Amino acid sequence: MINYGKRGQAFENLLNYSNELYKHKGIAIINKRPTPMKIIGKTRGNQHICVFDKKSTVDFDGIYNGKAIAFEAKSTNEKRLPFSIITDEQIKYLDTAENQGAISFLIVEMKVTRQVFLVPNGMLQKYVREAKNGGRKSIPLRDLEVYAHLVKSQNGIPLDYLSVVDNLIYSEIS
Repeated sequence: MINYGKRGQAFENLLNYSNELYKHKGIAIINKRPTPMKIIGKTRGNQHICVFDKKSTVDFDGIYNGKAIAFEAKSTNEKRLPFSIITDEQIKYLDTAENQGAISFLIVEMKVTRQVFLVPNGMLQKYVREAKNGGRKSIPLRDLEVYAHLVKSQNGIPLDYLSVVDNLIYSEIS
């Protein structure tokens, strides 16, 4: 069995730092959700033994410009975003949150190209539907480069994904 546990730790730390800067600048309040854990015992050294208590929803949520925001962060070494690293619960949660008025998306680190993309929920749901109907079980890098949105370091924020969100909201209005 492959352990995906710490694969994107540096990426997640960069997101956490970006979120702290957003908070410090009064731009948004975005929090990392803790993974629900349950203590099932102790070792001989008196350390806790923990397991995942229940399936998690998404990695981050918060408030931006008076709107709820929810997103999942993923990191991959491949030239594609495999759906196998996203749970059905996470995909459903993003869609449900958006249907309730939240800004929902996936943020993906493509280690191969050292790029980060924001994948709007609508795009994610389209590819997932196609996969369930016999299509690809991933989003190829070339599709991310065309249809997703590149996240850059700007405005003093290492991963300024909210600039992308602003552009998406503005393009929906006009």
